[in-house]
Amino acid sequence: MSEVKPILSVRGLKVHFKVKSDKAWAWEPRKILKAVDGVSFDLVQGETLGIVGESGCGKSTLARGILNLIPATAGEIVWQGQAMHQADAQQWLAVRKDIQMIFQDPLASLNPRMTIAQIIGEPLRIHRPELTPAQVLEKVRAVMTEVGLTAQQINRYPHEFSGGQCQRIGIARALILEPKLIICDEPVSALDVSIQAQIINLLKDLQRKKGLSLIFIAHDLAVVKHISDRILVLYLGKEMELSEKHALYDHPTHPYTEALLSAIPIPDPKIERNKIIQLLMGDLPSPINPPSGCVFRTRCPKAQARCALESPEPRAITAQSQSSCLLA
Repeated sequence: MSEVKPILSVRGLKVHFKVKSDKAWAWEPRKILKAVDGVSFDLVQGETLGIVGESGCGKSTLARGILNLIPATAGEIVWQGQAMHQADAQQWLAVRKDIQMIFQDPLASLNPRMTIAQIIGEPLRIHRPELTPAQVLEKVRAVMTEVGLTAQQINRYPHEFSGGQCQRIGIARALILEPKLIICDEPVSALDVSIQAQIINLLKDLQRKKGLSLIFIAHDLAVVKHISDRILVLYLGKEMELSEKHALYDHPTHPYTEALLSAIPIPDPKIERNKIIQLLMGDLPSPINPPSGCVFRTRCPKAQARCALESPEPRAITAQSQSSCLLA
């Protein structure tokens, strides 16, 4: 049986920013903020990769780096066998019709001066200019029906919709070009729990019907487990663990993953009261001055002297998981 080739390969992706301090002298070199620092993964057709971590760990920057919305400092992005690290603007424009993005704040990502028909149809005007206005309108109506909106809402403006409906509009805008990959940047974090479930179920249904690949970014590990096939855990821009979802939840190999999992609330009151929560001590270090060795060692309950000296690289622990912990 031939090995399935990934639709997207990311190798050693780094996104660094030069930061100038107000107190620094003019001749002093700028400090480097390492927002994403050497992340690698593969994604196959029809798979969902969940990305989790605390705020400020580089999840959204990683998503934008993959799309070249933020230029990558180093590393390689291969889309369907095509290396994109030296691609020009025209090559990226051709690729972006196959990779779309859903943003965190549904209302802020929509132009308040445009109707829903204009917002959803805008990608077609950019990537399919040969279509007539009538053809664009027909496609807009069809995709609105797919995401649970009605044709009667087509001439309304974003402020006339709820948060969940605005996110459906964002999903429709991403779907109208029939992409192969959709990057979901915390698409449910601003929504109520009941609406979150509706949006996640909608994404799963659309994925099953269309064979989409998804990158799903979130804080909530319970939500990520529901939708993902594999999960990537980030901390301070670095990969801590990459694992199949059941293996990660049943047998985490990194102390940071263990701490995140222990914070998930359990519906059973008795189990919730008796469970042991692994609280992380201290604050998240600055990505401008990360700790030496393992970046998680300053908050790790299992840290040893060698953790300050050695910087662990991701290595296979089992057939289904890899970890960046020296003690795994």
